[in-house]
Amino acid sequence: MTGAHALPAEAVRAAVEASQERLRTLLPTLTDDGVREASELPGWTRAHVLSHIEGVAPALARQARYALRGELIEPYDGGRPARAAAIEAGAVRTAAALGDAVRAALAEASAAWAAVGPADWTRPVKHRDSDLRAALLCWWRELEIHTADARIGHGPRDWPRELCHHLLEHLAPRAPEDLHLVLTATDDAFTRRYGDADAPTVTVDGPLTDLAAWLAGRTPHHPLDCRRSGRTVPPPELLDWP
Repeated sequence: MTGAHALPAEAVRAAVEASQERLRTLLPTLTDDGVREASELPGWTRAHVLSHIEGVAPALARQARYALRGELIEPYDGGRPARAAAIEAGAVRTAAALGDAVRAALAEASAAWAAVGPADWTRPVKHRDSDLRAALLCWWRELEIHTADARIGHGPRDWPRELCHHLLEHLAPRAPEDLHLVLTATDDAFTRRYGDADAPTVTVDGPLTDLAAWLAGRTPHHPLDCRRSGRTVPPPELLDWP
């Protein structure tokens, strides 16, 4: 099993529900001072990250609800400007209010995805002109990555193996176009090659979770071993998020 393509949609849904339950157990640790502290995202506090999770959960859940009716709808009313405004407005709330709002959003997400049947996963959705399975994978990425960004007790080193394999597949477009990038996990039977095999080769070795964190633009728990022509070099700059 080398990526999310090998995971049945129902297995992804179970992993998402486990991720949601994990976040629910972390929410009671929030304090009013704590939510004002910096997150892993530049310029965002923990409250901003949690407010974003609160918004993206129902945005993707309604992709499921409308798809089951045979209808298409944008994830957010008002698009990205409305999303940004909602995050800023939501970030000023108390820890208790934030926790309640996130719990309500997770409950909405759970109900929406539970209603998707085995024959429904290929139904089209507006989000990226994809299907329900792709929208569920997006919610998994958003949920796990931003829970880590919030710095409330679950970081990239805790990411499930299956999520790491999915990220290393989904984020392939971030690999530099002028290099042959070879990622090898030191704790998992994983090697993936990106880019032109005739280009200069850069190898990056480390634990699977650290490779996934780096390709996702997050800080690895351990330094990665990056080499070019046998010499230690800094990890290459990555391209934009796909």
